[in-house]
Amino acid sequence: MTAYTALMAFQRETEALGQIAGRLGWDQETMMPTGATPQRAEEHAAMAGILHARRIDPRVADWLEAAEATDDVAAANLRHIRRDYERTAKVPAALAAELAKTTSLAHRVWAQSRADEDVPAFLPMLQKVVDLRREEAAAIAGNADPYDALLDDYEPGATGDSLHAMFAALRPRLVALRAAILDQPAPAALTGQFDAAAQLALSEKLALAFGYRVENGRIDQAVHPFSSGSGLDVRITTRTNPADPFNCFYSTIHEVGHAAYEQGIDAAHLLTPLGRGVSMGVHESQSRIYENQLGRSRAFTGWLYGQMRDQFGDIGIADEDAFFATVNRISNGFIRTEADEVQYNLHVLLRFDLERALMSGDLTVNDLEAAWNDRFAADFGFAVDKPSNGVLQDVHWSEGLFGYFPTYTLGNVYAGCLNVAMRAAVPDLDDDLARGDTSRATGWLRENVQQFGGLRTPVETITHATGAAPNEAPLLDYLEDKFGQIYGL
Repeated sequence: MTAYTALMAFQRETEALGQIAGRLGWDQETMMPTGATPQRAEEHAAMAGILHARRIDPRVADWLEAAEATDDVAAANLRHIRRDYERTAKVPAALAAELAKTTSLAHRVWAQSRADEDVPAFLPMLQKVVDLRREEAAAIAGNADPYDALLDDYEPGATGDSLHAMFAALRPRLVALRAAILDQPAPAALTGQFDAAAQLALSEKLALAFGYRVENGRIDQAVHPFSSGSGLDVRITTRTNPADPFNCFYSTIHEVGHAAYEQGIDAAHLLTPLGRGVSMGVHESQSRIYENQLGRSRAFTGWLYGQMRDQFGDIGIADEDAFFATVNRISNGFIRTEADEVQYNLHVLLRFDLERALMSGDLTVNDLEAAWNDRFAADFGFAVDKPSNGVLQDVHWSEGLFGYFPTYTLGNVYAGCLNVAMRAAVPDLDDDLARGDTSRATGWLRENVQQFGGLRTPVETITHATGAAPNEAPLLDYLEDKFGQIYGL
């Protein structure tokens, strides 16, 4: 047995254990009884300890030293394992276990604080999470920027400074477009009450329309929709709102985009480092292009209009053109996950700047709510009315996911680039979408992005698919063109 073969056999077991750990998180969000929280925290900590020990097992270093890469797949596997080993070896096992335990507990405290609109009740636990993540970041970064060490967990190769420059280029055109749109008459909003069971029935139809393999997954409900797993077990969640079925439908399509990425990876990479999405930014590119450039397109919304009428009867919207405008209606709102395409990235930029300041110590946890409210008023022009619409709305910081938020906007940037390339490759795509047929679009994404999993770096993945390095211009051009037509700009 060669060193590479031995290493990959060991890694396969580690990947399997990682999937089990992820299933614990899925269960906590969907089915776990609320009283199980303390025990689940211990279970998370135990799994984190086991995984940490495996990732820094001395044999891994020996195998890495002796292993030879005979092809691109082997080279990529070794790159991922070496990076993971070097990062993990810098983090003490006790710290890794304490982080897992604390974030599991913090999640429940956040959920209760959000329900109670009680920011002070959450802050002590958030402070613990911030302190632990700062300690971890410092251990990994050495003399480098600690925030970059956290960001590298989700988007390898990205830096806070490079993202700041990209986001600085995005923000002025987004703010200007938002202001121009809100000066115009708004399309009609969807009104009425929509049965939850009927919403879920149509959302499952949408999942299937976008290629989700239900035989290798399941669709459940959660407070915060998410996708979990890889390979042969990829699960998604959605949610319903009787007054807003679009929330259910587009949450489902979004999470199917994530799931389709995992289900679309070459089966040869199952339970290897290449058998999962290469980064959260690339992952988000799939969910956003499914949700927006495909799911909110004029062609596809024409098909969805018919489906909604079949499911709910008269929905109060006159025709397909009016429905397209309603689906893409721009209006003031507090919630990132419910935000329209124009304003969504402004939500992300707010969080990026705040969490970067938290990690550097320029912003204290006790001042976070005030800083959030000030920035929100500056960007969106109105005040936050309650904590669940402000600093308590997202689950991420309770789970210690600092460095995660910017990947949402990176995903939108990547999706803008992919959309240009996809449309060039399939110029008559709208004819398919008007029939509810996404197969050529999703097939192109599977062939050019998804099947490769972690074979390439994030930037190389997008460059390979599009023929050019990613940049923000295609996204901005797409938004200005689409909403310029809807609003007559």
